[in-house]
Amino acid sequence: MIRDGIRSLSNTELLALILRTGTQKNSVFHVAEELLRKTKGLRRLAQLNVVDLCAIHGINQAKACELLAVAEISRRMALEEAYEMDVVDQPKRLVDWLRKELGDLKQEHFLVVFLDTKNHIIGHKVCFIGSLDRSVVHPREIFKEAVAQSAARIIAVHNHPSGDVTPSENDIQVTHSLEEAGKMMGIPLLDHIIVSHRTFCSLRQQFGLSSQE
Repeated sequence: MIRDGIRSLSNTELLALILRTGTQKNSVFHVAEELLRKTKGLRRLAQLNVVDLCAIHGINQAKACELLAVAEISRRMALEEAYEMDVVDQPKRLVDWLRKELGDLKQEHFLVVFLDTKNHIIGHKVCFIGSLDRSVVHPREIFKEAVAQSAARIIAVHNHPSGDVTPSENDIQVTHSLEEAGKMMGIPLLDHIIVSHRTFCSLRQQFGLSSQE
């Protein structure tokens, strides 16, 4: 790494650098390879918890915490980048953060991103947890928070733990409810984004939202 730079390292070598040591029978590279087999790639590391990691021979609680700390640093870096940008001009960076924030969760979370007049993020909040329908997602609660944060616009986001980001009928109904409420409140819904650990779906791109204008 010192000679050729951090980007020269393979995924196995990066993990070995963090793990530092292996076991009496297996090298640190073997432990790193076992971890990669379990996660099927670096990105899914955040899906594991301390118990999952400690199930791999050669990883103790201290090493598990260090690995999860790296994943959390990555999430927070994406969050800081998202807060500094115009989310309309740079939608990819917004989606990168949202996938890190929600994509690996095993239960549906409904998050609202609050924007100022320049489309910069001024706040975000998980408003609902659980399977979503119109009876669960209350526009009044969302727009009450939007007013409290002096938001000019909002973006609704939720995850599909199954990995399939195809909008359900409930997703579409929730979107229409929020769009209509946003028109009445003067705080338009810019988009409703569905994310998974692999990909995303923008309902604005798929169906169009008149309130984005």
